[in-house]
Amino acid sequence: MDSAYVLCLCIFPIFLDGCCERSQQRTAPQPDAAYLHYRAVEGEIFMMPCVNKSLNEQMCSKAGEGNKGAQCFDCGEAFQAEAKHSGKYTSLTGGQLAFHLQVVERVNLGCFHGEESKVNLRVNIFGKISCPGLTCSNNTDVIWYKHESMLEKRISVCKKGGWLHFCQVRELDFGVYFCDSKIIEQGVTWIFRTAVNVRVIPYHTVPRPPRITYPNDNMTEVELGRPHNLTCEVYFPFEIQRSSKVQWYMSYGDSMEKMTPQQMVESQPEKMPHGEYGVRQKAIITEVTPQHLDHTYTCITSNTVGSNSVTIKLIRKLKERWPPLVGYTIASFLLVAGMGIILHVKWLELQLIYRSHFQYGKHDGEEKEFDVFLSYVWSPPTTAAKVTDCLTFSSRSGTFNDEEACLCSLDLLTSREGKATQRPLEVLLPQVLEDQWGYRLCLLERDVLPGGAYTNDVVLAIQRSRMLICVLSADYLANSNTVFVLESGVQALLQKSELKLLLIWTNGASASISQPDPPLPTLVRRALRVLPSLDWSSDKPARPNSNFWRSLKKAMPTARECGWSQSFSARD
Repeated sequence: MDSAYVLCLCIFPIFLDGCCERSQQRTAPQPDAAYLHYRAVEGEIFMMPCVNKSLNEQMCSKAGEGNKGAQCFDCGEAFQAEAKHSGKYTSLTGGQLAFHLQVVERVNLGCFHGEESKVNLRVNIFGKISCPGLTCSNNTDVIWYKHESMLEKRISVCKKGGWLHFCQVRELDFGVYFCDSKIIEQGVTWIFRTAVNVRVIPYHTVPRPPRITYPNDNMTEVELGRPHNLTCEVYFPFEIQRSSKVQWYMSYGDSMEKMTPQQMVESQPEKMPHGEYGVRQKAIITEVTPQHLDHTYTCITSNTVGSNSVTIKLIRKLKERWPPLVGYTIASFLLVAGMGIILHVKWLELQLIYRSHFQYGKHDGEEKEFDVFLSYVWSPPTTAAKVTDCLTFSSRSGTFNDEEACLCSLDLLTSREGKATQRPLEVLLPQVLEDQWGYRLCLLERDVLPGGAYTNDVVLAIQRSRMLICVLSADYLANSNTVFVLESGVQALLQKSELKLLLIWTNGASASISQPDPPLPTLVRRALRVLPSLDWSSDKPARPNSNFWRSLKKAMPTARECGWSQSFSARD
């Protein structure tokens, strides 16, 4: 209902008399359908007449059989008239002949002047417009229409002598107006419909130069490798004959003598309040390069009164930074989350590091039966040596030959034979720790009664010892029994035990971890990376002042009685 009301107002003719003295509106004497012949000027705007003023009414011209190539227009539609639009139009709603349209050439109408089709009215004062081609008519009876707007109902508009009078022009009075005048030829009445394009301009125009509102500073940020548009926004005072010009120039360095015009994007002026119109002119930079950062860009604008300009330089755009509050919050969250993930993944290693380096010694007051539980796998030497007659450890029996042991010197590390022949670490460790340094050793082959369960014997031996030393070799990591000893020691360390654990790596032991057969337990693999360890090399002679023995001495728990330790320290 509202749409129908608006459409009726848009095309309803204006009938007002009195010209600002009286304000009575009269109804049109007859609708458009009463005049069946219309005439339009080629190249001018024409508005399609309506028969029943229906919202959905369409007027079509029959161009051929079956309506092929027919031209249809909506009721009240405005378009530029062409010669091909001539013909008889029928209403699709009523199905009856509505009118005949004739489009005539401009040159054949000496009574029509094109300059009458455009009129400028000044706001807030009286104004009037005439009907173009009125001299072509036989009378001055003219009907006026407004194409778009509801201003036809305003009482401050009237017609008089073929003119449309505005008692006080307002800004909303701009638009396209249509006038109908009668031409009678050979007994046929033609409706000559022409259009007037009305533009409302300010009453007072102050002559002044244009003003630039953008850019408002001398630096513009750009991103290298990406396109960029230089934009210049300018406001011009109203001019009937526009003389506005806006152009971007580029100069090399800071020199303004030689300026090169830049490629421009065509722009349309925008009407602004207060009698101004704005122009937004853009220059295209297809890809920003480092050379563009060395140039200077100037926007120069002018009109008949004067000119204005603004100069800028391009600077490289820095990466956007988050606001401090948001950035700190996200960084703190990521830090806490990262620490949580690290603690979750490395929690076992962190526990082993803490218990093996910082917790030992808190329960030194508790008495233990053994000082050191020594775990190793005996590997028989490949060459016959004197040392094999002195002391041997069997991986099964582990017993000494007392008669042969008495023939050996106790100071093996300083003997000439010790310097000449490198003894296996499995031989040296028990002799040095027990015989020379005075520690009480626990050897499963010697100190545990046979016939018991191996797992129980291992756990019990670890509980009765202050320290566990594992001599790691390729054979050690491949033996399930010795790996169980190491795993039991790690578990005891994790159970808040005062046990101290030390690993001694021999030649080839590290390489055997990569592909052990059988595979090592997960607990053992992770423990091998963080537990305290020493490296032993059989390629170097065993000397009491070597780094290995010094480090081993520092890693050992406090000895109960060690008569030889004083002499060892004196030699160091």
